[in-house]
Amino acid sequence: MAKKTIDEMSFLDHLEDLRWHLIRATLGIVIAATLAGIFYKFIFDVIIFGPTRMDFATYNGLCQISKFLGITDTTFCAEEFPFIIQNRTVAGQFSAHIWTSIYAGFIISFPYVLYQLWSFISPGLKSNERKSSRGFLFIASMLFFIGVLFGYYIVTPLSINFLANYKISEQISNEFDISSVIAIVRSSAIASGFVFELPIVIYFLTKIGLVTPQFLRKYRKYALVIVLILSAVITPPDIASQVIVAVPILILYQISIYISAVVVRKQKRKEKYV
Repeated sequence: MAKKTIDEMSFLDHLEDLRWHLIRATLGIVIAATLAGIFYKFIFDVIIFGPTRMDFATYNGLCQISKFLGITDTTFCAEEFPFIIQNRTVAGQFSAHIWTSIYAGFIISFPYVLYQLWSFISPGLKSNERKSSRGFLFIASMLFFIGVLFGYYIVTPLSINFLANYKISEQISNEFDISSVIAIVRSSAIASGFVFELPIVIYFLTKIGLVTPQFLRKYRKYALVIVLILSAVITPPDIASQVIVAVPILILYQISIYISAVVVRKQKRKEKYV
């Protein structure tokens, strides 16, 4: 039986098609999560707990910068953090293993998940729209992974360093639960990954006419407030960390304005020759 074209498909046919794409995307995550679960020692000892040790690359770099600037009293050059990591529930380590594997599987399989989403959407686009969207999977995946690395190497260490050294009394000892440490690493990495998708989101919003470069320029000051709020959400409440996170987001916003302007310019050029 011949496969139906996009115009011949009913609403239920589209739902069925979406279901299979979601199933394939889920299988991709499950396979990647299984591999992550097998190599759990590397994921926990090297990746998850890496930012909890003072020999982490970010701390070494910030320590060298502090010494170069003549700053001697800095937490980035300490020998170790003033806390211990412990598990307080019976199934704590098992749950950490399972859920960390799932999130790691999602990050690893993100390009494949995105491919399944694109495979569902692209048949509904015109041939010229599909041509203009070439490189979407590569660019979107690259931005996501850059965001994940930014969250892991910048946001996570700053968060852990600030919160680990924050004290309200010398009588209190920090004993962090394993779930709390994992949550900081996970949320910082994944949230940053999605934030770095801003240019892609603006591209498609401009394509469908919901956003224009004039709109983005007009509401730039409101976007600045939103960026600062977003930075405060995914970072510890110190000004330095929020500024470090806000800067790349603002740069992405400016890039998004340029991308929106290019899209509008191309659309006007096509309308002119029609």
